[in-house]
Amino acid sequence: MRQTQTLSRRRLLAETAAMTAATVVPSYVLGGPGQVPPSEQLHVAVIGTGGQGITNIKTLLTHPDVRITAICDPAEFWDNSKLYYKHHGGRGPALKAIEDHFRQTGSAGPHGCAVYVDYRVMLEKAAKDIDAVLIATPNHVHAVACMAAMQAGKHVYCEKPLTHSVYEARRVAAAARAAKVATQMGNHGHSSDDIRRAVEWIRAGAIGKVRQVHGWQGGPPRMRLTERPKETPPVPEGLNWDLWLGPAPERPFHPAYAPLIWHYWWDFGTGTLGNYGCHTLDTAAWALDLGHPTMIEASSSELSEETAPMAALYHYKFPARGSSPEVDLFWYDGGPMPPRPDCLEPNRDLPRLGGSLIVGDQGAILSGSWSESPRIIPEQKMKVYKQPPQSIPRSQGHHRDWINACKGGPPASSNFDYAAHLTELVLLGTVALRIGETIHWDGPNMRAINSPKAEPLVHGYFRKGWEI
Repeated sequence: MRQTQTLSRRRLLAETAAMTAATVVPSYVLGGPGQVPPSEQLHVAVIGTGGQGITNIKTLLTHPDVRITAICDPAEFWDNSKLYYKHHGGRGPALKAIEDHFRQTGSAGPHGCAVYVDYRVMLEKAAKDIDAVLIATPNHVHAVACMAAMQAGKHVYCEKPLTHSVYEARRVAAAARAAKVATQMGNHGHSSDDIRRAVEWIRAGAIGKVRQVHGWQGGPPRMRLTERPKETPPVPEGLNWDLWLGPAPERPFHPAYAPLIWHYWWDFGTGTLGNYGCHTLDTAAWALDLGHPTMIEASSSELSEETAPMAALYHYKFPARGSSPEVDLFWYDGGPMPPRPDCLEPNRDLPRLGGSLIVGDQGAILSGSWSESPRIIPEQKMKVYKQPPQSIPRSQGHHRDWINACKGGPPASSNFDYAAHLTELVLLGTVALRIGETIHWDGPNMRAINSPKAEPLVHGYFRKGWEI
C-alpha cells in the first residue's frame, strides 16, 4: 500500500513538472470565438492550495472571465484523501486541477499558470499578471498575506475567519479601506438566499424582539493532543516548513499540525468557534446589527495552552441598540447543546451536528451550521407566515459577487468591513477561554478593561520579519 501511494505521488509530481514546463497557450487567452477577451478577464492568484484552496480554484474556474495566473503554496503535496475534502492538496494537485479543467472544457495544453512557493516572491515577480488574490492558507497566515496583497494594490478574497487575532482584523479592515480594493471573506453562506430571508424575517419582526442567540457545533472530537509532540520526523519532500510557519513561533514539523488539524492548535488556528462561528453566527450578527460586546466569558473541558479543548461554552452580552434590547449570545462546541426552546414542537429535536437558534419573544428561527434552511418555529407559524418584501439584494454567488466587485461592481456583502467585525466577535470568545477570565470589553479602544492578560492574545504574535 505504501509503495503504491509513493509511486502515485511520484507520478503526480512528474506530470505536474511536465505541465509547468510546457508553454502552449490556448485560444481563450487570445480572445477567440466564444472566449472572453483578455481585456475582460480577471487575473487571479491563489495563495494556499490545500483542501479549501483547491475547492476555491475549482469554483473560480467555472467563471469564464476568470483566469488563474499564479498559484502559491509552501507544500508541493498534501494527502487530504482521508480528510473531508477527499482530494489531494499542494502545488502539484492544484496545477493538475487547473489543467484537468481546461482539458475537459476543450482547451488543450497548459494555460500559463505560474507556480510559486513564497507568496511574497509571487507578488513581487508576477505583480503585472495579477489583478486579485484569493487566500486559503491556515488562519495564522491570513492577515500577513492579506496585507501584502492589498499593499500591492490587489483585490482580495480570504477564507474565514479573516484573521488570527482581533488586532489583525482591525488592521486588515483599515488597510482594505485605504487601498480601496474589492474584498470578500469566504463565509459562503452569507451569499445565500436563505440567510437573506432569515435576516428579512427578523428585521420585519417575525419573531418579535430578539434577546437570545444560540450557536453550536457538535460532532466527534477533532483534537486529542494537549501538548506538542516530542518526535521530530523529517519534513516531507517538497514542503518549506519555515514558510508554512510564517508569522507563527518556530517549532519542528510534525504531521499532528498539518494538513488541516492546525485548526485546533492555537498558534495556527482558532478552534471550533473560530472555524465555524463566521458561518453559524452570521445570521444573528447581520440581522441584529451586533456591535461590540460588553462582556465575554467562557468555560471548557480540560484547557491546554497549546490546543483547543474537546468541549467549550461561551457567553457574550451585547448592549441594547436603539429600540432593540440587550442580547445574550451563547456558543456551544464539542457536544453541549442549547436549552430546548418552548416553541419547538415535542416531536422535533435541535440538530446535534450544528446550527443556530435565534430566540425572540414571539417565536424563534432555527438554521443550519452555514446559515442554511432557516425555519420559523413553531412550524405552524412558519406555514402561515406572510413573507415580507425583499429588502436585501440577492446574490449572484459568493465568488461571483467578489469578481463583479473587482471589476467595478457593488461591494461584495461579506467585504472586509463586515467580515472583520464578525471575525472579531468569534475571536473574542477564544481570548476569554484561553485566559480563563471574564472579559469586560471596550470595543472602540480594543482592550479588556479588567484583564491585562488578554492583551497578548488580542494583539497576536508575529515572528520577526512577519510583523504587520
